[in-house]
Amino acid sequence: MVTAVVGANWGDEGKGKITDMLAEKADIIVRFQGGANAGHTIINDYGKFALHTLPSGVFYDHTTSIVGNGVALDVKKLIKEINSIVEKNVPMPKILVSDRAQIVMSYHVLFDTYEEERLAGRSFGSTKSGIAPFYSDKYAKIGIQVSELSDMDELRVKVENIVLKKNIMLKYLYNKPEISVDDVMAELAEYKEMLAPYVCDTSLYLYNALKEGKSVLLEGQLGTMKDPDHGIYPMVTSSPTLAGYGAVGAGVPPYEIKRVVAVTKAYSSAVGAGEFVSEIFGDEAEALRRVGGSGGEYGATTGRPRRMGWYDCVASKYGCRLQGATDVVLTVLDALGYLDEIPVCVGYEIDGKITTEFPATTLLKKAKPVYEVLPGWKCEITGIRKYEDLPENCRKYVEFIEEKIGYPITMVSNGPGRQDIIYR
Repeated sequence: MVTAVVGANWGDEGKGKITDMLAEKADIIVRFQGGANAGHTIINDYGKFALHTLPSGVFYDHTTSIVGNGVALDVKKLIKEINSIVEKNVPMPKILVSDRAQIVMSYHVLFDTYEEERLAGRSFGSTKSGIAPFYSDKYAKIGIQVSELSDMDELRVKVENIVLKKNIMLKYLYNKPEISVDDVMAELAEYKEMLAPYVCDTSLYLYNALKEGKSVLLEGQLGTMKDPDHGIYPMVTSSPTLAGYGAVGAGVPPYEIKRVVAVTKAYSSAVGAGEFVSEIFGDEAEALRRVGGSGGEYGATTGRPRRMGWYDCVASKYGCRLQGATDVVLTVLDALGYLDEIPVCVGYEIDGKITTEFPATTLLKKAKPVYEVLPGWKCEITGIRKYEDLPENCRKYVEFIEEKIGYPITMVSNGPGRQDIIYR
């Protein structure tokens, strides 16, 4: 059976903890899209970790971790990440990298940085990890697949063509130093050596594992609002963030995905630019930022303070619908214990009309939040293990959200640790 763990909102919902928790009963965990541009924060017995490419199941000795073909593979960051967890006494995990994954090159990072510089005030708020240029090259058919490292002579011919195109842009668009074929080939030779122990036909590996009845977990990065088709385009990421893409990005049949766990926070947060209807500012936002997340709402990759907002039922209902949620997890509920009253966004007012359906970006720009205010519970809830032991107003908050989004909240996270979870 395949379970997908995905974000219902803008990313940063706490998927890493949920994957880490569900991985206890899984055999294989697969990262199926995105690159090292977003992180998953995990707190367990080994310590606190921010993973960027490795699947969040690497802390168990019974699991195999796969970097799927849909991932933007930054080889140096992957190896650095493996070393960083082993240095903290985590046993060396079993890791496989798809031979069909494509490689983030150093020139992708340069182009990402130069383009943000060029756009200045109109930039996309990129993490400058090379993701957009990487996916642009992939679909322009000038990306470099891991399998191509097996024939360096043939690859050099391809690289000559790539360098020619890149240098025209570097010289005439960005006015920056040109790159050389020899430097690119030296970089690729280094990657070939680094990846040698891990490369595998991972879709065949997964096919055989599923035939044997193994349990597979697909781990998504970011969330519905950052999907290039269904998100807040153009302020989105460059690879699909939906569970449906999990079949493609991991190389498994779509009918194998039986369970979709959509993760959503008990409030809203976002990193990067783009429409965010329930956003709050100033002292109100800073108060929520300080108590939120696992030690404050700051990006696991960038360290940037996240944009904060109240829970958005319109965005979450839409996010869960597109993900095909069978289960919803509400995370960081414990952070709201300081509030006397908690606003919840239940609709959008657009041109004088109220809607509960999430619109395309052109209309979203005009949307104003419509709030209902719920009473707070004014106490610490970390450590509670049974749903019925939560304060009444806390349970009412969970049930109010569940009713508005129309999808079952089957798990509630009330603390940063692996054990801080309530099953409903």
